[in-house]
Amino acid sequence: MPKKKIIAMLLAGGQGSRLGVLTKSMAKPAVPFGGKYRIIDFPLSNCVNSDIDTVGVLTQYEPLALNSYLGSGQPWDLDRMNGGVFVLPPYVSGSEGQWYSGTANAIYQNIQFIDQYDPEYVLILSGDHIYKMDYSKMLKFHEKKQADATIAVLTVPMEEASRFGIMNADEDDRIIDFEEKPKVPKSNKASMGIYIFNWRTLRPYLVSDEADKSSDHDFGKNIIPKLLSDGAGLYAWSFSGYWKDVGTIGSLWEANMDLIGKTPEFKLADKDWRIYSKSNAMPPHYIGADAKVKDCLVSEGCVVYGTVEKSVLFTGAHIGKNALVRDSIVMPNAEIGDGAVIEKAIIGEGAVIGPNAKIGDERLPEDGDYDTKLTGDITLVANTVTVPAEKRIPVGMIVK
Repeated sequence: MPKKKIIAMLLAGGQGSRLGVLTKSMAKPAVPFGGKYRIIDFPLSNCVNSDIDTVGVLTQYEPLALNSYLGSGQPWDLDRMNGGVFVLPPYVSGSEGQWYSGTANAIYQNIQFIDQYDPEYVLILSGDHIYKMDYSKMLKFHEKKQADATIAVLTVPMEEASRFGIMNADEDDRIIDFEEKPKVPKSNKASMGIYIFNWRTLRPYLVSDEADKSSDHDFGKNIIPKLLSDGAGLYAWSFSGYWKDVGTIGSLWEANMDLIGKTPEFKLADKDWRIYSKSNAMPPHYIGADAKVKDCLVSEGCVVYGTVEKSVLFTGAHIGKNALVRDSIVMPNAEIGDGAVIEKAIIGEGAVIGPNAKIGDERLPEDGDYDTKLTGDITLVANTVTVPAEKRIPVGMIVK
């Protein structure tokens, strides 16, 4: 096997429990995003655009949809003779198997996969972030600093810093201290969960960490602090573009909303940084003569007869006559019946909303108590669910 300068390992096995019913039957990176994409399209496209042609995708929870979606890697130009995209489930030997027990353990279980390419560097990525990043720029920084490890960081508001792993660096960007979600942060440089390691440096740390039964086998909690305590050269590479962790209902909704408006925060149409996707060919979308569409992202195959405002419609979505969809996400092949009203909601893939139903309606005393910890003021309808005609669903409720 020819030697590679760098390969990427994409952690895509998370359960995504904070996305509720959307991840009941699929891994979080397979969740639809932005009208025709899935979350995993973004790190994969970043790899292709950064000239990284070998990517290991570490799957675990509900991998079927994700594995089927990735296929041979052809849509991302990753069907290579020497390299490509590889789905890497938890390791099984003989009659025994072991789930990935942490981010570091996931990489440890795939040491043999990495060793066959004998890379100088290993790029560790998460499969649940929306962003465009040129990893080659991060690698040049890593080489210039002669670092053992480089961590991508994003400057966040100081009042939000306690939600992240925080890097404290000196004037040369060398990390001198790392705090995992500190109550009183010393810095606002937040780890993005994107790392470049020298493979010869990282490999023995993975082996040692695996032998430590008290370890959480996690990069943030164990590997990085151990490297720091041993005096390794860790550096912070600052990223200034758009980045969103879409691990919650609220953040998924916000990230989709960031695609629309007069000045979108994140642009999908970018000739210089294409986002690749495995999207079935669809006919052009159709907007009816009496339809009104304002401030929206409308994908191929959509049919709109009603009014849609500040919303994202995925491929094949159908909006009936006199229906109103506002501040919402309508996922692939969902059907909104005639006269239905959808307010600040996420409508799951293949869901059917009956005529004159109201989704996201004002909460009334007779609605009783229901849990909105996952949703806040966003109403969520699960994939393939049918909501009957004239049914009223109050704000923040989850329809399973």
